[in-house]
Formats: sequence, C-alpha cells, structure tokens
Amino acid sequence: MIYKFIRHDRESDDITEKSFITYDEAYDLLEEIYSDVCCSEADYGDRPYYEIISVEE
Repeated sequence: MIYKFIRHDRESDDITEKSFITYDEAYDLLEEIYSDVCCSEADYGDRPYYEIISVEE
C-alpha cells in the first residue's frame, strides 16, 4: 500500500506529489507541517487542509 496526501480544495502542490510506504511516514510529515500551529490559536485559513489516503500500487 502507498500513502499520499490530497488537499480538500483539490489543488496540487509539492506535498501532494509525495508518496510514502507507511501511514506513519505520511503522518510525520503532516505533523511537521502543522507543528507550529497551536490548536487553540489555529487559523487554518492560510493553510491548505490535507488528508492522508491509501493508494493501490
């Protein structure tokens, strides 16, 4: 199984072009992207929302 990101706005970028062997690898990158945003102060309006999906090889 391969894991990729999709954006909820269906746009593509450098993140959506990447693929990962494990879900954990993909999640670690997502965590790195959002690590500087505290949930209580979150303003996601200027950041795309990503979802991790599995893709058949």
